[in-house]
Amino acid sequence: LQNGLCALLISDLNYLDGAPAALSSEEEDEEDDDESEEASDEDDDSGAEIEDGREGFDDEDCDEGDEGEDNDGDNEDFNDPDDSELEELAEKEETRKRGCTEKQSAAALCVAVGSFSDPEDLPGLAHFLEHMVFMGSLKYPDENGFDAFLKKHGGSDNASTDCERTVFQFDVQRKYFKEALDRWAQFFIHPLMIRDAIDREVEAVDSEYQLARPSDANRKEMLFGSLARPGHPMKKFFWGNADTLKHEPKMNNIDTYTRLRDFWQRHYSAHYMTLVVQSKVLSVKDITSWHLISFKFSFRVKPLHYISWLVGHEGKGSVLSFLRKKFWALALYGGNGETGFEQNSTYSIFSISVTLTDEGYKHFYEVAHVVFQYVKMLQKRGPDKRIWEEIQKIEANEFHYQEQTDPVDYVESLCENMQLFQKEDFLTGDQLLFEYKPEIIADALNQLSPQRANLVLLSAANEGQCHLKERWFGTQYSVEDIDKYWSDLWASDFELNQDLHLPEENKYIATDFALKVADCPETEYPAKTLSTQQGCLWYRKDDKFKIPKGYVRFHLISPLIQQSAENIVLFDTFVNILSHNLGEPAYEADVAQLEYKLVAGEHGLVIRVKGFNHKLPLLFQLIIDYLSDFSFTPAVFEMITEQLKKTYFNILIKPETLAKDVRLLILEHSRWSMIDKYQTLMNGLSIESLSSFVKAFKSQLFVEGLVQGNFTSREAKDFLNYVVQKLQFAPLAHPCPVQFRVVDLPNTHLLCKVKTLNKGDANSEVTVYYQSGARNLREYTLMELLVMHMEEPCFDFLRTKQTLGYHVYPTCRNTSGILGFSVTVATQATKYNSELVDKKIEEFLSCFEEKIKHLTEDAFSTQVTALIKLKECEDSHLGEEVDRNWNEVVTQQYLFDRLAREIEALKSVTKSDLVTWFQAHRSNKKKVLSVHVVGYGKHEGDSEVTAVAEVQNSSSGEIPHLIFLPPSSLMTNVTSIKDIKAYTSTLNVLPYHKILK
Repeated sequence: LQNGLCALLISDLNYLDGAPAALSSEEEDEEDDDESEEASDEDDDSGAEIEDGREGFDDEDCDEGDEGEDNDGDNEDFNDPDDSELEELAEKEETRKRGCTEKQSAAALCVAVGSFSDPEDLPGLAHFLEHMVFMGSLKYPDENGFDAFLKKHGGSDNASTDCERTVFQFDVQRKYFKEALDRWAQFFIHPLMIRDAIDREVEAVDSEYQLARPSDANRKEMLFGSLARPGHPMKKFFWGNADTLKHEPKMNNIDTYTRLRDFWQRHYSAHYMTLVVQSKVLSVKDITSWHLISFKFSFRVKPLHYISWLVGHEGKGSVLSFLRKKFWALALYGGNGETGFEQNSTYSIFSISVTLTDEGYKHFYEVAHVVFQYVKMLQKRGPDKRIWEEIQKIEANEFHYQEQTDPVDYVESLCENMQLFQKEDFLTGDQLLFEYKPEIIADALNQLSPQRANLVLLSAANEGQCHLKERWFGTQYSVEDIDKYWSDLWASDFELNQDLHLPEENKYIATDFALKVADCPETEYPAKTLSTQQGCLWYRKDDKFKIPKGYVRFHLISPLIQQSAENIVLFDTFVNILSHNLGEPAYEADVAQLEYKLVAGEHGLVIRVKGFNHKLPLLFQLIIDYLSDFSFTPAVFEMITEQLKKTYFNILIKPETLAKDVRLLILEHSRWSMIDKYQTLMNGLSIESLSSFVKAFKSQLFVEGLVQGNFTSREAKDFLNYVVQKLQFAPLAHPCPVQFRVVDLPNTHLLCKVKTLNKGDANSEVTVYYQSGARNLREYTLMELLVMHMEEPCFDFLRTKQTLGYHVYPTCRNTSGILGFSVTVATQATKYNSELVDKKIEEFLSCFEEKIKHLTEDAFSTQVTALIKLKECEDSHLGEEVDRNWNEVVTQQYLFDRLAREIEALKSVTKSDLVTWFQAHRSNKKKVLSVHVVGYGKHEGDSEVTAVAEVQNSSSGEIPHLIFLPPSSLMTNVTSIKDIKAYTSTLNVLPYHKILK
């Protein structure tokens, strides 16, 4: 454009099968169109997951509510239960949609400035500006007006600051896109950034920083940056906090407000910006295409992608294969990440991260030597054209047959691509490989010498040996010279390892992309095509997305798992050993875009497989074969159980996951807590007990499966038949429930207050939960509507005005069929007492009650329409439909038309219904449970000396137990829970309930 802004406009394609064309802008103003909300793509990781929830019947939110897991990247093979498949499905409750008409409209703006541009005397200024520009504009001065507008019309927004870029994005229903775009644009044209908002938003930035501090990934990044040479921008503190943005500037007579406006004026200029807009518009007759001329940029060769492909390989001849046979490593990840910290205009980082076993820790230098031997082998052999072309083919297959992504994710990605590539490569530059240039690959390989490497050893075993401290995240570390024997060896022409070699040709790469002809009548929803005493199969052939891909999911149900805490731990161990055993043979399938995941569910083993349907059955059969012939050595058993201890411990020390565990331990009858599991594991398991458990588990099962995509019904039946024939199990004597029974809370306010298990951590988590009971579809939609109304006022009151914390959100909760809603605040004990936060939540709910009582009929109708639109909008890819259908299968509800029924229920809801429903849950008969996980800080009676002493005395080897805290004078009219099992044993237990009508 004339002002220097570079813009990319994308029109959604009309359906090939004759769906309605886009409306003109005039028609848009007259008609309500069916839009789509933000979609959650399926987790792409392959491997095993330990489950701390359930598929479908998990107690999760209908709205993500700004809630997010920090992926520390410590061990991808032993995932956090809160990231489990069952949890993922519940998080997608809000995205249960009926394939109807259109996706959301979306826009993203990338500004070519980031934290590298922070002034030396104001660390975190770029990140702070990203927050401040959204605090109202000259044309739309209301601080939370944009968020309120988006929530009202089914939209969402986000922003992020990287080293050299800042990205803003939003999506909304198409009818309101024009106004939303104007409101959003004003943030960059005339943001208010008033002085009064400075201190409040500094608190939000500080809370974000406090929440990030316990993350090992963030700590490693800041530590690595701190070791850079003086003056290099990677040494900067990117996050910002109250000290750098408020207290220190005040002491040094720096006016943060003036500097903030100067920074915005200097850097938020149109010629630094790239914009992507995606919506459905009238068809264009002139189609412009570009000829892909040859550019000599490395992105066309992708040398680091080639190297990371080989270094990170897990098949025969790989580094990880060798280390696993030595029992030195569990996982390895190599490559150059897409974050600004790893790749920017000043440098690139190539990282090889190895998850060591305890034995591997003892052989740290030998592990590093194996890595260097592999890199040297690659250097001596030189680039291999067969490997490069194999990578090229796999990436091309994925690109040409990729499923649609959510518009807001797509525009975010493209606006960053526009900062990096020529216009001819905006769409393909980050994914495809164009030219094989061995000299460029060889040059990159030759830079990976031992002399240029930084070796970092992270372990709790280093505690007490690290006497240096990183300033911002408080990480204890030491810097040492490499052992002379190894430094001399690596400086010499050391021998290669004959066990290390290039991978063989990949047999899992798809070559048949033909769409199958249906061999049975097509159905709108999955149909049961096979049913026996041993299992049943649900099937639906894809007739909408028409891509050569498939999704296969199976649930192997057993009543053994929940019989004891020991059985649950044995099951987790079994699933992780199975995943370990599959690591090498299944890796070729994984790199060929066939993804699998094994989930240790609450009531059974979940097997998830997806990808190109041509070779998908081969991968599925491989998994079942290894399950059938399951075996393990004592060394593998020891390795997996030791890592499982660390996984359980890492879950327990997160305030948000501990709060969830405590809440569900109170609510769900006969539930085993994470502490029960950890204590059981620490007390020791025997090899014999695992062998006996696995034998018993495989002897009696009920198997349920769902097959969707480019398969015939005959091919779908083959999946179930293979499981039954290969495992040779007997049917269950009695049906096994796939949900827990839930206790009926008394008509009072319960408080369960515990100390965080992460010694010295300031972060607290406060959740106030209101139990509703066994309800129907109509009441479920009423609760959804209530939370939708609550989101923006909750954020405005608790975060913007009260500045209680960064994560503040209301949540719909479906706990094994029993409904409820909650409000959660993540705060810090260095700033607030948890009971004060609880009181503020109560204050907010009282204000909210007045707000909805005075809600106009028009405002109520608009919100109902927005929720209906969210449920009506089309799925952006097949995985969304599969998630929705799998949720019905795995919870054994089978209400595949649930969305349509909820839409009908919403059409009959009135404002009076909403007000009455909320008031009923706030009356004297209300059932309230407050769960507090209390951090360390002065507002909780902890001195700084106490917090430091707790950290120094803590260890991942100790067996934690819950420390229950009594209520203070702030909360006198509550019933305090000091022994969860003793208290809940006095409560009535509700019958099993499914929301079916």
